[in-house]
Amino acid sequence: VQLQASGGGLVQAGGSLRLSCAGSGRTLSGYHMGWFRQAPGKEREFVAAISRYGGSTYYADSIKGRFNVSRDNAKSTVFLQMNSLKPEDTAVYYCAAGRYGGSTSEYEYDYWGQGTQVTVSS
Repeated sequence: VQLQASGGGLVQAGGSLRLSCAGSGRTLSGYHMGWFRQAPGKEREFVAAISRYGGSTYYADSIKGRFNVSRDNAKSTVFLQMNSLKPEDTAVYYCAAGRYGGSTSEYEYDYWGQGTQVTVSS
């Protein structure tokens, strides 16, 4: 499966962005999906995950209550709605597809998108 992340950009602190991850090649309904991010000079970290049919969602403590992950399997797309953005949310955001639900480890995801840059100004 090929993944294409989009929707990043420059936003002021307190603003919102909605990231999209479109899948092609195989339907995304066969995969649990995750979002990760990597800030300059830091390791890639888990942000959010959603089960194959959207029944379960998982969030990192740092974004809980501000971000929401959802999916539309009919459109083979996963979303990350980001609200109340902070400068520390600045990073390249990646979507990933895997076989294990709720995994926060990047090593349990098999397919990755190319990343989309999110920059939050103070």
